[in-house]
Amino acid sequence: MFEKNLRSTQRDNTDLGKLQINVTSSIGLIPIQDATVTISYTGVPDTTIERISTDSSGQTQVIDLPAPPIEYSVEPSSEMPYSEYNIQVEAPGYETVNITGTEILPDVTALQPISMNPLARTQVPEETIVIPEHTLYGEYPPKIPEDEIKPMDESGEIVLSRVVIPEFVVVHDGAPQDSTAQNYYVRYRDYIKNVVSSEIYATWDENAIYANTLVIMSFTLNRVYTEWYRSKGYNFTITSSTAYDQKWIYGRNIYDNVGRIVDSIFANYLSRPGVRQPIFTSYCDGQRVTCDGLSQWGSQYLANEGYTPIEIIRYYYGNDMYINSADSISGVPSSWPGYDLTIGSSGDKVRQLQQQLNRIARNYPAIPTISADGIYGARTAEAVRTFQRVFNLPQTGITDYPTWYSISNIYVGVSRIAEP
Repeated sequence: MFEKNLRSTQRDNTDLGKLQINVTSSIGLIPIQDATVTISYTGVPDTTIERISTDSSGQTQVIDLPAPPIEYSVEPSSEMPYSEYNIQVEAPGYETVNITGTEILPDVTALQPISMNPLARTQVPEETIVIPEHTLYGEYPPKIPEDEIKPMDESGEIVLSRVVIPEFVVVHDGAPQDSTAQNYYVRYRDYIKNVVSSEIYATWDENAIYANTLVIMSFTLNRVYTEWYRSKGYNFTITSSTAYDQKWIYGRNIYDNVGRIVDSIFANYLSRPGVRQPIFTSYCDGQRVTCDGLSQWGSQYLANEGYTPIEIIRYYYGNDMYINSADSISGVPSSWPGYDLTIGSSGDKVRQLQQQLNRIARNYPAIPTISADGIYGARTAEAVRTFQRVFNLPQTGITDYPTWYSISNIYVGVSRIAEP
């Protein structure tokens, strides 16, 4: 009764956010069914407010949780704009995972990924992940200024010959000189979703989220393209230090609207005429710290004033900044056909799509198995629609650009053909 009264009281005085937990094995991208998920307030860890289980896709139902008023996150405020929750996940044969600090914002859905290690692999009973404060709320070192265009090595061996979207980036979880910090192999799109969720609030105007996502991707691809850290003798792509790079947080939750935006533009970056490398787009919060690049809070203000993403970007970086697209995407079996696949489509691209969906369905049985006949009929559309539901994409049944590459990405993960 105490738990229900506590939750009811909090809801009467706050807005609501949503949370879904996605649980997979760390080996083979296998969803874990019937995992027990226990949720509590971070400030009241001994009081359980929800206990739910995962389905055949390793997902819980979407639940409502109290969150602070939306005003705290859409304009600068000294109040914490999100609620923090503890999540414990238990499953037979797997190491228990405890997460402290999952961030719930009002009016958006938080997606908390959980990767569980089989006990036979680690012999460790528990893993504990602590999510630190959001960069717009907590205290973090300001960015050390850098030139937006990096000089090329005289030998010409440092800079890559073309812009390629990597399958993985290697994130050094600390300052570059910290040899004790761990390196993590992170899929590129997952990295971008994590950073966007760590650097801005998902409650912002969609145009502000688009603009910040483009800036974050260009920043990242400049590090990839110039091999910035590897050229200095390090064995990683980028760091999680805000003094040198941008904030990536191991184990943190992302948001469904951020995920959809990243999936739709992940191959893009910012460029200037006559400059081959993606522009190193510095940015800062614009309140506690100012800089020559984009102001995060300023971008939200401009979006509220009706500015489009490219108008926001040009406001801060000049009118000669353009949105470009990478030459190729690593780790995919085949590129997008260049047009949507839908009922009535046919050919090799449809057959390949069907084959990939059937392989994914072996891990995710909610997705119906279909005939790989190269004809996009009602059954194929239903399989695509189910995939879109499971992986938080708009449920249209149409294989558009983000759906094609999401299917390709998951197919590579489940078939384990591109492990680092």
